[in-house]
Amino acid sequence: MAYDPDWHADAQRYGLARPLLKEQSAWAVWTYRFGRRVDRRPPGLARRLLTRCYWLLFRVVETAVGVSLPKAAQIGPGLRIWHFGGIFLHPDTVIGANCTLRQGVTIGNREEGGAVPLLGDDVEVGAYAQLLGGIRIGHGCKIGALAVVLCDVPDGATAVGAPARIIAAKTPAARLQGRTV
Repeated sequence: MAYDPDWHADAQRYGLARPLLKEQSAWAVWTYRFGRRVDRRPPGLARRLLTRCYWLLFRVVETAVGVSLPKAAQIGPGLRIWHFGGIFLHPDTVIGANCTLRQGVTIGNREEGGAVPLLGDDVEVGAYAQLLGGIRIGHGCKIGALAVVLCDVPDGATAVGAPARIIAAKTPAARLQGRTV
């Protein structure tokens, strides 16, 4: 298949030559990008065969590394997964560019058929954080380990705890000390 600028941006975030040989989480990211490329192909036999290959590869990688990045999710370029394992995204999730996920992260809805999170660019999500419901995580946010985020987080803010609360913000407009999110 042709050059994929999104995969190239993802691979650069790993900071390694040939990340597929050195980072298991890169397998899940590559598989996600492969699925998106397959969906952009014109209808026909090649697309049907590649779709079957994608689903087989998706299940193998999901089982082997414990990362589920469904191709229906919208993930911007430059995704970096640290410490793979136990990462699950709802298919309707939207993630901006240059975001970082750590092990155990769940991004999904709070109820069946409910809305899912939208993450801005340059968001860092700590280990075992849970982002649930129709919330917006602003650009440049940091979500602490084990945080349970159920409400919006403004641009540049840091949210920690369960339920999460904002403890720091980069801009005066985002300074909401002690606000539960």
